[in-house]
Amino acid sequence: MASLPQETESLVRRLAGPSSGKAGLATDQTKINRIISDASKGSKFYENEKKKDKELTARIEKILKHRDEGLSGIDVAKVEAIADHLIEQIEEKRDLTQIIVHVDMDAFFANVELLDNPNLDGKAFAVVGKGILTTASYEARKFGVRSGMAGFIAKKLCPHLIFVPNRHWRYSEMSDQIMDIFSRYDPDMCPAGCDEGYLNITPYCEEHSMTAEECVKEMRETVFRQTKLTVSAGIAPNKMLAKICSDKNKPNGQYQLDFNAESIKSFMRDLSIRKVPGIGRVNERLLEAIGIKASTCGDIYAQRAVVSLMDKQFGTMFLFRTHLGIASNIVEAHRREERKSIGAERTFSTLHKLEDILAKLDEVAAELEKDMEDTGWMGRTITLKYKLDTYQGKQPLCVFLRIWTIERFFLVFTRAKSMSQWISKKEDLFNIGKELLLAEFPLRLRLIGLRVTKLKDLRDTGSSGIKRFFESAKGDSPRKRQKVEIYEDAHDAMEENMPGYYEHDETDYKLKNGDNDNDDDVIDTIEDPDYEIILNSSRPPHSTVNPVSSTSKLETPVKRRNSDVTHSSTNAKSVNLPAQRPLETHECPICGKTLETDNEGLNAHVDFCLSRGAILEAQAEASKSGMSPKKFIGWTKPESIKKKETQQTATSGKRASRQRQ
Repeated sequence: MASLPQETESLVRRLAGPSSGKAGLATDQTKINRIISDASKGSKFYENEKKKDKELTARIEKILKHRDEGLSGIDVAKVEAIADHLIEQIEEKRDLTQIIVHVDMDAFFANVELLDNPNLDGKAFAVVGKGILTTASYEARKFGVRSGMAGFIAKKLCPHLIFVPNRHWRYSEMSDQIMDIFSRYDPDMCPAGCDEGYLNITPYCEEHSMTAEECVKEMRETVFRQTKLTVSAGIAPNKMLAKICSDKNKPNGQYQLDFNAESIKSFMRDLSIRKVPGIGRVNERLLEAIGIKASTCGDIYAQRAVVSLMDKQFGTMFLFRTHLGIASNIVEAHRREERKSIGAERTFSTLHKLEDILAKLDEVAAELEKDMEDTGWMGRTITLKYKLDTYQGKQPLCVFLRIWTIERFFLVFTRAKSMSQWISKKEDLFNIGKELLLAEFPLRLRLIGLRVTKLKDLRDTGSSGIKRFFESAKGDSPRKRQKVEIYEDAHDAMEENMPGYYEHDETDYKLKNGDNDNDDDVIDTIEDPDYEIILNSSRPPHSTVNPVSSTSKLETPVKRRNSDVTHSSTNAKSVNLPAQRPLETHECPICGKTLETDNEGLNAHVDFCLSRGAILEAQAEASKSGMSPKKFIGWTKPESIKKKETQQTATSGKRASRQRQ
């Protein structure tokens, strides 16, 4: 019973949602959390969150047990020394040569509505779609109203809140204008949604003899002059820092971080761990459990021994790089050939009649056909996506066969089917979706969607593949990078994150299912982020960085992008294991060799070096005692492998005998 208050407090914090750290809050967060908790009690959502909170508490107990076992009998000072050496190696690769900017429109949907309806000025209102808030005005945010929140809960927080229906076509129209302005400052800018993006303004500043502050101020003024919308910006040496800085002076402000190592480390030391892209509600609790409190990133260094020993659970490289404020500084526009899927979906009030659900499916198929025709795509795998109006799965879950995730408070289910022919017509999309849907009926749904993967680019002339081949062979291209999976909506995908980062993102993640070449193969997937660390021990790939002096500099550097720029791969926020993991450059602390491998490869190499050292020591001891050590010719094969090889040899011999006859 002693642990009950802590569990209750963690549940209250969990119910606050992933958007609780956004700018604009005026009311005490504890009070807001309590109101949300009281308003949610008795609902299916509340009971589900309560259950998940208990499961997370049990998981934390296991992690703490694992930590205690790992620390038992360990020389902590020695582990800390190794961690210090690793941190020094990471520090040597700090790159301060690029000026990275993260631009973020202020309450974008809300301000577009305010632009078209001035009567909303000074009022607390929210843009809603089917009962869920997509954006809240800053007046509403003062009361704790946040995006992703249910409308009835928002009303509890702010009784005078005004609901405004969303108009996506209008937001898209304004987004195009804004992105056009941003691209003048960096043609290779990387949009991160319809209202934010990353730019590298290093060449622009040099060409126009401007400081970073002047350039960003001019950019923001241009956006306001042409659209009457405000934008906030962060200026820093890499994308992670730029994103954090863009939230410092919201709304309608900008913040530049000093371009020297000590200032950056000081900035990170005092930063709330929750402000770091990649750390959400669940990871926040996990880190708190091992002593890294939510109030500061400075605890990462204090707990470096534990972090080093629990790499699988927390991602040692990610946390150490976060502590130092080091991340990717590659800003690159998404390439058309990297697109993996195209889809459409509808959210609605609960439907259970087949004819009503099929009518929604027909609308989705029609929209998807138009999108595919407009953008020039066909595909061979069609995925049906739907959300139930409950929080429970329809069938018992088998953790070895299924992975599941909570998406905007509702379980997401997908069913997919691969075809031998290319698909793009509404009739085909509808019929396949209907077939997959009927197999699951009866259902009570709040969302239905279709997604097409295994795409064929109808606009591909064949030259793009050749161009990529020669760019890869050339080896000195500043834009060279490994092939990555990216998402249709290009939501912010920071390259370096804790394991399970995507569990807190509010975006509907694009599925990578359907890559099975077997025709008519039905793929059954249920996703769940809270169990990602258990089911998928693989960590997201970390970016490769090149050594650049980290000497303190008094002013922002202005250099052109070149081949010495940090190169990193986008971390695909997907529940499936990546087909190919980008390699990094590591130096073995035992033998000193430089290796191109991932973190698991480095660990395997270190184990080998340690084993080799033990063998050599044993040989040396044997020599001292006058014994003649045997030559090491390799490990003995297991009997199961020997038996299998014998069977294969016998089978090959029989086959060869028949051929001679």
